[in-house]
Amino acid sequence: MPVTLVLSSADQAFVMTRVSPLAELCACLHALDEPGHHPAAARWIARLHAETDSDLLARATAWAPLWGAFRARYLLPLSPSPGRSRSLADELAEIEALPIGEFTAMTLQALIGKNGAVLGPNVLQRLRLISSSRVELGARVYDDAHGFRRELLGFLTGFAAAAFDADWPGLRTALLAEAAVRERALSVRGAMTFADFPAATVSGDRIVLDKLYSSTEHITADRPCLLLPSLYGRPHFVVKHYPGYPIVIQYGVGSTAGPSLEVVRQRLAVLQHPTRLMLCRAILRNPVATAELATQLGMTAPQVSRHLRHLREAELVHVHRDGAAVYYQLDAEAVGRVGADLLTVLYR
Repeated sequence: MPVTLVLSSADQAFVMTRVSPLAELCACLHALDEPGHHPAAARWIARLHAETDSDLLARATAWAPLWGAFRARYLLPLSPSPGRSRSLADELAEIEALPIGEFTAMTLQALIGKNGAVLGPNVLQRLRLISSSRVELGARVYDDAHGFRRELLGFLTGFAAAAFDADWPGLRTALLAEAAVRERALSVRGAMTFADFPAATVSGDRIVLDKLYSSTEHITADRPCLLLPSLYGRPHFVVKHYPGYPIVIQYGVGSTAGPSLEVVRQRLAVLQHPTRLMLCRAILRNPVATAELATQLGMTAPQVSRHLRHLREAELVHVHRDGAAVYYQLDAEAVGRVGADLLTVLYR
């Protein structure tokens, strides 16, 4: 279920790198809310709990669904704007100027966690099935969207002043350096630069991004793509494509590509078969030839070979040949990573 970006060679100039203090602030706030999978933020989070007013931290928790796994679109740049970096005040002013209907729809999409969420009588009921904190925020934006927005902007301004603004100059320097490197890569490699991102593949004019839902979006002059590096965003790979606004990709600086969802799914399916599990046990400690495995398991050599082929295609075994004999040994490290790889893909 990929997100596919269509980028013709004529439109490659409409892929731009940007540095966003608002996006990085919200990456920090997300790490604060879910510290378990953000080890790089551990020191900042510890300092925050030691030095920051408890009421401010409680308010951060109350607003947290907006910068969760499905980030509210307005918490990322709403326009391409010239220059690689803008001020936080300018980005917050764009949220304030957003038509209130768009603001409400973007809020509800974030709370429901689904593209295309629309206003309707069943939205609050849906939110009740997700969490009490989300239905509370949904009710508030329904009752008074303008007041909701003022409170949110006030919180973001206050939190930034207390816990982010002092760190931002150093973060900005590092992010600008990454953006410059990415900009140069775009000028040289064009669309192939996207292949550097986690679980992204490039085929002709199509960039396929490994996400848990399907969509096809076109990058054009009217709808450019903004690449936002993030120091606190790892391991997430955020892709937003709200109609009428730039496509935005926020990626973690230093993130490794890792496996795709399809690779993880294939490995889980291969290991689910009881015969293959017996084969895994037989070849865990030592390499074993196909004929010997057939004898041990009471199977024919072609039967064993078919199961070994599945393990080989999933890259779960090491294979070497000695004369006519082919030996297989389980790649214990690859099997051990399956659970961690699955979590990485889901977090992504």
